Amino acid sequence: MLQRAEKVQSTPTKPPREHEKMPGIRVFLYFGLVAVLPVLCYPHTPCTLTQKTAICNNLQLSSVPSNLPQQIEELFLNQNIISKLQNGCLSSYPFLRTLSCANCYLKAVDVQVFSRSHWIETLNFASNELHNDYKLLSQALGLLTNLRFLDFSANGLTEDMVSELLHNLTSLEFLDLSRNALLRLDEYTFQDLHQLKELNLERNNLFEIDGAFDKLKKLRRLNLAFNSLPCLVKFDMTQLVVLNASHNLIEWFITNQDITDTFELETLDLTDNRLLYFPFLPTYNRIKTLLLPNNHIGFYSHLSQNTSLNWTNTIEFYNLGGNASNVTAELWNDDLYGDISSVEFLDLSVNQVRYFPQGFLQKMPHLYWLRMRSNCLESLNLTGDYLPVTVYELDVSNNRLTELHAHSSSVSELNNLTHLNLSLNNIQKLPPRLFTTLPRLSFVDLSYNTVGMCHPKELPNLNSSACALWTPLPSLKQLHIAGCNLINIPPSAFDGTQLTHLDLSHNPDLHFSQDCLSGLSGTLQHLGLSNTGLQDFNFSPFRQLKSLNISKNSISELPASLMTLNLKLLDLRDNRLPTIKPEHATVLAKRVQIVYMNGNYFNCCQLEWYRTFEESKILHVADLLEITCVDLHQQRKKAGVFDSVLCGGKSREESIFWYILLFLSVGVSMVGVSVIYFLTFRPRLLPRVIKKKCWKPTTY
Repeated sequence: MLQRAEKVQSTPTKPPREHEKMPGIRVFLYFGLVAVLPVLCYPHTPCTLTQKTAICNNLQLSSVPSNLPQQIEELFLNQNIISKLQNGCLSSYPFLRTLSCANCYLKAVDVQVFSRSHWIETLNFASNELHNDYKLLSQALGLLTNLRFLDFSANGLTEDMVSELLHNLTSLEFLDLSRNALLRLDEYTFQDLHQLKELNLERNNLFEIDGAFDKLKKLRRLNLAFNSLPCLVKFDMTQLVVLNASHNLIEWFITNQDITDTFELETLDLTDNRLLYFPFLPTYNRIKTLLLPNNHIGFYSHLSQNTSLNWTNTIEFYNLGGNASNVTAELWNDDLYGDISSVEFLDLSVNQVRYFPQGFLQKMPHLYWLRMRSNCLESLNLTGDYLPVTVYELDVSNNRLTELHAHSSSVSELNNLTHLNLSLNNIQKLPPRLFTTLPRLSFVDLSYNTVGMCHPKELPNLNSSACALWTPLPSLKQLHIAGCNLINIPPSAFDGTQLTHLDLSHNPDLHFSQDCLSGLSGTLQHLGLSNTGLQDFNFSPFRQLKSLNISKNSISELPASLMTLNLKLLDLRDNRLPTIKPEHATVLAKRVQIVYMNGNYFNCCQLEWYRTFEESKILHVADLLEITCVDLHQQRKKAGVFDSVLCGGKSREESIFWYILLFLSVGVSMVGVSVIYFLTFRPRLLPRVIKKKCWKPTTY
């Protein structure tokens, strides 16, 4: 519409003659014609038209609309009920480049449906039922000589169907076959896709891919995730940049060691498999991201030193045809991991690594992220001789560490280390000044270890101690020392730091005074004091506090100092609060955004605060429906459905129950008085009235 208007406006016109200069008349007719033309050209349609795109999604259409502009290049028909694309349904749109019919219950496509749509580049048929009549569809696709993007995901296709559908699609660059019924692939499946760059085979039932990708010389990204592949042996795709083989049953990943060319592989994802050994990577590669979590990886050279065990040193691989492969490996040689010099991100979380081979980490001079969560590490040296000096994040949480080893001279070389997670170990000793010698340390999680806090003025001059010093450390922003069996916090323990996050939770015997945290009053934003035996504390100095967790304590009255803060999150669960003062509830309802309240001993007859929180448009009580209270009979009730009338006091709104009970009592009393009156003063009148109303003569 706009293009047509611009075209008319840009048409050159001659200067008007004198008799044509009638003010407003020609101008009005000109713009009136422009406004009417689009209506004549484009009839009413329920689709949304934007430039050269027609969006007709979710309109309950049973066929392709025929009244759309002829110039459209993109047509989206997703989530309709088009069971068949018939010949001629696209003939009105010769410039079409993108057609999307995802989730349309599509079962068939006529052979000549694309006869006038030679420009189509993108075709999306995801989530349909094209396995029903795939042979006709194969013939129809043969007319699309410019097709580059094809999505056949979730169509119930088998490998034989796919082979026929992809026949002669030589221009295809991106192909999605995820969520189908593929079992095995061979060298003929993709033999014509010489231009293919990206292939998605996720969530099929693949257990064999023998030679399927040999002819895909331009393939850069391959997704094999969520299948049933048992191994990847003799991997030789040198051109591949990204390989995702996660969530399979892979026990071995071995590249073809005879290839001397450099592999272009940058990302290798083998997450959630059954790998027993570190993958045998190419001799020359460019791998930057190596993802290996949730496997059974370990290093085993220590086993070969035990001569009493009759271990085999090599292994042969067999394919499903029963022919032996010539791939062998020395199982106990820890040096068979190939080239790891370019690795920047290594994730070995949830494996069985007890140690690293000598010099293993030093062979990764560009390593920035090392994640070793949930392994079996028994020792760790935080030195530049053991770790690459480039390490930015180190996560060794949930291992078997009992002691950290470090030397001040070599620790200072780790000047890039910023995030350090040591939680869930059994660390009992470490160099007390370890953390203060790391110049860029910003995040430390030492939770659930047995490490105390050293007094800055009483620090023992030892190489190993049961406490750690946290001052001065100006780079530190987040410190988590929950569950460390802390007894006390020394005065000025955090002076010289600028902590924004401090978690002291789950230290039930912790004793600390007001001045222990005084150095953090200007920076602290998130404070965790859950299960610390807290009863009362003055929070008013911490003006920057945004999140406060004081759950699982013995707080019987909400600290008044909280009313001075602009908290965003407040956790009050599992305390001993009987109620919240109305004035405090009003303040919290206007300032706090999220609050947790359940697990207290709230009085059911003092729930004014509950109504205030419930009606607030700012405050969100995350566990509002779970909050309980104790009634007059010491029984737990849901606070949201408790009727305050049962408290015996005046409810917030007058209940009609009392009026009904009053009138009922008066009515019963009047009836009783009337009966007594008749029985006493009119004893004959009452039987006569009853006889008149109830006794009727009976005919025999």
